[in-house]
Amino acid sequence: MKEKSLVSIITPCYNSEKYILDTITSVLKQTHQNWELLITDDGSNDKSVEIINKLKKEDSRIKLFKIKNSGPAVARNLSIQKAKGVYMSFLDSDDLWYPNFLERSIEECKKSEGFVCASYEMKNDSMEEVYPVLKVPIKVDYDSILKTNTISCLTAFIDIEKLGKEYMPNIKYRQDMGLWLTYLKKVNFCYGIVETLAVYRIRDKSHSRNKFKLLWPQFQFYRNISRLSVISSLYYLLIWSYYGMKKYR
Repeated sequence: MKEKSLVSIITPCYNSEKYILDTITSVLKQTHQNWELLITDDGSNDKSVEIINKLKKEDSRIKLFKIKNSGPAVARNLSIQKAKGVYMSFLDSDDLWYPNFLERSIEECKKSEGFVCASYEMKNDSMEEVYPVLKVPIKVDYDSILKTNTISCLTAFIDIEKLGKEYMPNIKYRQDMGLWLTYLKKVNFCYGIVETLAVYRIRDKSHSRNKFKLLWPQFQFYRNISRLSVISSLYYLLIWSYYGMKKYR
């Protein structure tokens, strides 16, 4: 039997020694304390595992799994497989939550169909704001996500007791988008919490900022994962490109 209100936090880690302590600390500071942090290390060769192991000894809610370098989808999916919670959330190893993220997400998730997300800040390595807060829509549906993915891994929150466990497609880019679309086939909307509840850290080599580099993978996503026609894929790619440039303008 699942423990009431237990949140399973899915965290992939690869060479994050510079950030992982801050990320885990943001979980430790949550006002909702009934959680398990499932970290899958994707073959790090820095001190990430050493840092995690030290914190793990101090708090049994932190669990560490290790795999050979296989990519973020495989790492996240292993943590999803191990999840025992009523709810599932995602936190990458360089991002941060506000202390009330879990509490507010549970409150809003109970009012929804079982799928919510929240607004978040975008800061650089020095924690300086580089773009305005990304405010999520009040609600987004399947077609909306094809046009622009407004659901971030950082704030996605899912009632897996209600909607079941689903896994990310094993692709290099857009694994999260693939998972959101799977859930949006089960519900009408993902509901947005307009309140800012997290910090997305923009690193210099972030793939998400290089929209030109992502054009071909995005097109392949539409064709191979969403199973759209060539014409429909080009249509959504044009809209996705527009919103992508607007986001980081």
